[in-house]
Amino acid sequence: MLDRDRNTMPPMNEAIPFNRPRLAGNEHAYIDEALLSGKLSGNGEFAARCCASLGRRLDAERVLITPSCTAALEMTGILADLAPGDEVIMPSFTFVSTANAFALRGAVPVFVDSEPETLNIDPDAAAAAITSRTRAIVIVHYGGVACDMDRITALVDRHDLVLIEDAAHSLPATWHGRQLGSIGHMSTFSFHETKNVHCGEGGALAINDRSLVGRAEVVQEKGTDRSRFFRGEVDKYTWQDLGSSYLLSEVGAAFLWAQLERLDEITAERRGTWNRYHDAFADLEKAGALRRPFIPEGCEHSGHLYYLLMPTSAARDELIRRLDEEGIKSVFHYSPLHESPAGNRLGRAAGPIEVAPSASARLLRLPLWSNMGDERVDRVVDGVLRHAPKVATDSARPHRTNQRA
Repeated sequence: MLDRDRNTMPPMNEAIPFNRPRLAGNEHAYIDEALLSGKLSGNGEFAARCCASLGRRLDAERVLITPSCTAALEMTGILADLAPGDEVIMPSFTFVSTANAFALRGAVPVFVDSEPETLNIDPDAAAAAITSRTRAIVIVHYGGVACDMDRITALVDRHDLVLIEDAAHSLPATWHGRQLGSIGHMSTFSFHETKNVHCGEGGALAINDRSLVGRAEVVQEKGTDRSRFFRGEVDKYTWQDLGSSYLLSEVGAAFLWAQLERLDEITAERRGTWNRYHDAFADLEKAGALRRPFIPEGCEHSGHLYYLLMPTSAARDELIRRLDEEGIKSVFHYSPLHESPAGNRLGRAAGPIEVAPSASARLLRLPLWSNMGDERVDRVVDGVLRHAPKVATDSARPHRTNQRA
């Protein structure tokens, strides 16, 4: 259900979903404008507005709007000239699209562990995983919190690797004043309905390496130089390279433009909820009942998600169950890719991976969406404050067998 009324007071017994997509206000008007234009395929006027706005924010050489972050990641696999047997280092704690994009090129995803503080890729583990076949490193700014970009960029420069930022969670987060997604050779963004701004399904590819811009246009347009044809640079277009249909429709771009116009306002709302959660659970963290997200100095997070790390898997599962009984939908997150069937078949783990499985088993995400309202946030906070200490204590007790003496 799309949230249209920003001032609606929720009934006390209303279920609180994990996510509720919000309308920013002008979606219908812009979609009508797109329909009246007669141009409904990709790379129309609204797509141009989205690309220009993101390009200015990121200071990118070029931004292309795509049907999804998955599609944008697939484009990076082509643009990186990956060949069968090449290796791409990435965190095991990530979504499957991060690995699929490169496995589709015949490359080998090489999974490494995460830092325990941020759950982002461990730079030391990434460094230890580099071999003569390594061609790229893909980092994921988990929850819109920056990876350690000093160490990552030094590593990439030292070994002459391609750096790809999976910034699906990251708009408009920053690292020491720089927008996430502006640092790697290429970066990808998600506009899925769960993200800060969305169009149901959508994404973007930001190109920060000028030498890749022309080829990126070709890859997006099914491998043709169609973009040059429309600019009048060639008198006909033809097949030039690998590619696919990586274009978002003008209807989707119109919806997205309405959201991007209010990106900062929407993000401020989400950060406000994030901060309320963070303040409310400080004492529980001090008592050892749970662990809150960690934000490194110099980083400004996006407010995309708020998670709790419980002491044990049993405590996490029980807290999810108890919140669900009260109509509060909380969810777990990634299953480590190195433990998955496809991960074992198509990739490999490099070094010990201990943080990712532990975090995956103990992490739950709380409802967080634009315009939740104070009443809903209060209910979530109250539920966690009442149940988390109990489930944490119970999970720490030794299990007793029901045996007769």
